[in-house]
Amino acid sequence: MAEAATLTLPTRRDEAWRYADMDGVARLGVAALDQWQAIDVPAGDSVTRCLIVGSGQPELRRFRVTLGEGARAAFFVTNAGQDYTRVEVEVRLARGAHFEFGGVTIGGGDATREFVTKVVHGEPEATSNQTVRAVHWNTGTGNFLGEIKVARHAQKTDAAQDFKALLLETGASANAVPQLEIFADDVKCAHGATVGELDEAARFYMMARGLDPATAQRLLVQAFLGDAFVALDDADEHARLLDAALSALEGARL
Repeated sequence: MAEAATLTLPTRRDEAWRYADMDGVARLGVAALDQWQAIDVPAGDSVTRCLIVGSGQPELRRFRVTLGEGARAAFFVTNAGQDYTRVEVEVRLARGAHFEFGGVTIGGGDATREFVTKVVHGEPEATSNQTVRAVHWNTGTGNFLGEIKVARHAQKTDAAQDFKALLLETGASANAVPQLEIFADDVKCAHGATVGELDEAARFYMMARGLDPATAQRLLVQAFLGDAFVALDDADEHARLLDAALSALEGARL
């Protein structure tokens, strides 16, 4: 009980919460901040998690992942909350381990949906790849705060982040904060972030060939989101995650 009493709600002064919905955080409550799920992957083993998160209530999912030598972990997530929804993943990689993250935030209303990751390359020859796609409308917001840390002796690290957002209405927003802290000198670390609008020329082209506006928009969004799940080999899970994202689009009146 004494430990729980020391916990306090974060503020926007905390870098990892700078774009969060602070009213939603308050409704989550202090106790939710200490609910981490630990995942330890032994050397040479592999684990894959496929998640659909988000409801009409604030939601916080927090994972701490430790990868042994040569281990692999992959997270694929569709975040379609109607209220503040945050998925947070902290990963520590041993030599030769690999971490894969593919995430989609999608929705309208005034909800904030976000992914926050911290990937620590503590040993040599480990790799990580993160691909996030965001599609929002009305005044919805999609956030990605991704931090990569490379220790001094973690040579031959290969780490990448890629964030792209598609805003379907002018009131929507997206925020990306890639952070690289690199102390090794023989590494490959890359990040990219772009925010744009739907390709109206492509939509017009599809409509000119008989597709109705809603179908044309759905196909363009589907192609955009597909990058997040390209590394997911399970066809059933791939379809489930993508269908959940596209179902959120069904409710959009654009």
